[in-house]
Amino acid sequence: MPFADNNDIKIHYHIEGDGPILVMQHGLTGSLRNWYDYGFVNELRKFYKLILIDARGHGQSSKPHDPQEYELKLRVSDITTVMDHLGIEKANYLGYSMGGRIGFGLILHALDRFGSFIIGGMGAHIANTDVPPQDRISALEKGMSSYVEGMEAKEGKMEQWRKDRLLANDPQALIAATIAPIGTEDVEQAIAKLDIPCLIYCGDSDGFFPSAKAAASMIPNAEFVPLPGLDHGQASRASDESLPFILKFLKGVTSTKV
Repeated sequence: MPFADNNDIKIHYHIEGDGPILVMQHGLTGSLRNWYDYGFVNELRKFYKLILIDARGHGQSSKPHDPQEYELKLRVSDITTVMDHLGIEKANYLGYSMGGRIGFGLILHALDRFGSFIIGGMGAHIANTDVPPQDRISALEKGMSSYVEGMEAKEGKMEQWRKDRLLANDPQALIAATIAPIGTEDVEQAIAKLDIPCLIYCGDSDGFFPSAKAAASMIPNAEFVPLPGLDHGQASRASDESLPFILKFLKGVTSTKV
């Protein structure tokens, strides 16, 4: 398995396709496998070189239990460490939910490494409105089996592969990631000056919808795309709905390689 080392934190990544580079970061409780399972990789790798990253605490990456190990600057450095490891100077970025928050962190701390941003299901500086942090922590403290049972009670029975993916998580690592400071206190001032292409999308039944729309309005010339009738989880999986405008956006910004 390919890994990059960030001060003894192992960051797992995959490479798919060829072309302009697109770094992809999943959301909390997920892994880079989500992008495969939801249909994103199969389509995007036809046109782009994808760098898919398991966030720390997830997938095959290291899973520290100390909340301080999940500070936003460290999560940002995981992305740039993988890029440095691969000799990538500059890339485009796609992140959903937690991956979107990390995207705002990249704007704050590593803007010179990116030529465009696509952020899904996330506002600029806002606590979790999908599942309140204390509710998530209380559920995770009971273990992943109980956590999954709670999700199914709310959403209905999920596919076995999705259930298996959730059950493979380390609940203590997810708690640490949830407790960690948001770290985006200064991002609204930063995005108001952003002069590179940016696309933000969000389900209009997602609790993050108002803040995601507001963030797009703060960014000069940003594009905002609502996904009608979809909540946070549904929008993350809705590649049929999101890929057409993602591909259109990327075609516009990668006509010359970053």
